[in-house]
Amino acid sequence: MNESELDYEGGDLQKEDPLLRVEDLRKTFGGVVAADDATFAVERGSITGLIGPNGAGKSTLFNLISGFYEPDGGAVYLGDEEITGMRPDQIAQKGLIRTFQTPRKLEGMTVRESLLVAPAGQRGESLLPLWTSPSSVTAQEDELLDRAEDLLSFFEIDHLATEPSPELSGGQLKLVELARAMMTDPDVLLLDEPVAGVNPVLEEKLAEHIRRLNEEQGVTVLLIEHDMEFIMDLADPIVVLDQGRVLVEGTPEAVRTDDRVVDAYLGGVAE
Repeated sequence: MNESELDYEGGDLQKEDPLLRVEDLRKTFGGVVAADDATFAVERGSITGLIGPNGAGKSTLFNLISGFYEPDGGAVYLGDEEITGMRPDQIAQKGLIRTFQTPRKLEGMTVRESLLVAPAGQRGESLLPLWTSPSSVTAQEDELLDRAEDLLSFFEIDHLATEPSPELSGGQLKLVELARAMMTDPDVLLLDEPVAGVNPVLEEKLAEHIRRLNEEQGVTVLLIEHDMEFIMDLADPIVVLDQGRVLVEGTPEAVRTDDRVVDAYLGGVAE
């Protein structure tokens, strides 16, 4: 393919309204370079895919963006604010939430309870408001309960509301984790392999849910996925990562047929 047919090459694409920007992000572990001046932007309102061969640094990049790793260099911006080096909880409060490849099981909680603990800064977590303004605590709890019920219905897991969270199947846990992320009312969702290990029926449901979150609630999505059919159908644009560096970005069709992407996958190393 002619390189000019791609919308992007090497980190120079200018987004009209970037909500998330990664600039020259670097991270090494010993002698291994996991992020090599990675640079790209995620446009507000988009579903952007992040792909690459095993060992390309995709999960490392998610950990850097979301504050689980501290970068050796470069910067991350959410809107106009730099969030580089902030703790994960601070970044979450700014409106950027991530999910994990393996959903976390919250022991001792029902599905509904696991959703209700997600929002930060709840008034009932402090003794003072319980004494000085109990009505405000109750009002917030009612509001969060309503939101939890709405999300349980949205993700079609309301029938699981009273089930112990650790006893769910892997696919059900994926839905619960996505619902829990939405309890925080995020601006940006980072989804790490949302359909890994799920059956084809649930895979279609998850794609539908992600589209609806994007279109109906305005959530900007950046997702990693090894299922090429899933991500090529759902995301646009696609960012291709190779050996810690952004290789190309473009439409699904442009990326799918680009010789450099084919070469990267054929020559990828195991994680």
